[in-house]
Amino acid sequence: MKPPPFEYRDPETLEETLALLAEHGDDAKILAGGQSLIPLLNFRLARPEVLVDINRVRPLAGIDDRPEGLRIGAATRQSALERSSQVAAQQPLLAEVIRYVAHAQIRNRGTVGGSLAHADPAAELPVAMTALDASLIASSGRGERRIAAEEFFVSHLTTVLEDDEVLIAVDVPRAPAGTRVAFEEFARRHGDYALGGAAVVLTADAAGACSRARVTLLAAGDVPVRAHAAEKLLVGAVVDAAVAREAAAAAVRDIEPVGDGHGDGDYRSSVIEAMCDRAIARAAAPGEGKKA
Repeated sequence: MKPPPFEYRDPETLEETLALLAEHGDDAKILAGGQSLIPLLNFRLARPEVLVDINRVRPLAGIDDRPEGLRIGAATRQSALERSSQVAAQQPLLAEVIRYVAHAQIRNRGTVGGSLAHADPAAELPVAMTALDASLIASSGRGERRIAAEEFFVSHLTTVLEDDEVLIAVDVPRAPAGTRVAFEEFARRHGDYALGGAAVVLTADAAGACSRARVTLLAAGDVPVRAHAAEKLLVGAVVDAAVAREAAAAAVRDIEPVGDGHGDGDYRSSVIEAMCDRAIARAAAPGEGKKA
């Protein structure tokens, strides 16, 4: 298969990149890792007139440990998250989640920003960033804006990014003391898109009760789904196996995942409930969930 014809541009600065986007609007597409875009081009599902390759815009890649948390450049390779001691120490949920993303060869080229901007609800990074209350930084000729992860995703493969904007970084705040995290997903084969999953972030108070909860479901809808009903059940409770089961049941009560050849909507709901139950129980159990 061959992509449709396009004009190729490879700017060296963010300013050049933004000028190209301002000039070409929705006729331009950003190329970073290309792990999502190239197949779309080859199937001719995407037909940009201009391809803007940002791989030479060096300030867009890297992991910066700041007092308020980690700033991850949008063009940072997914494999860099996997290898980073900073990520493992400060954001263990990301370190855990990234190992579920496709295969090593994909992670070597795929970028953090590319996965987020592609906005597949069955992808792991959008779910993790939502659970971690991350902020996404978008830039255009009009300036920068900060977008909460939960507000970034609009629908399947659709975000709030404007045609003249490029995602430049993700800010992941430091977790409060007493926070533990866990991620669970189920796929038919390692590296496949998951049939369901859940990312869980729990903070315990001095008495061992949950004081803060974030539960985000994977492949439960058109976007990563915050399970607010489950979070309300968890806050104030000493989370044991029974509480985890009750919260997982509440998490899937109102979701309507779309079925396909791998299973209908009811089957997917049951998978998501099971993964949510496991993730909550593991995050709450001493020695099980990773300490953030």
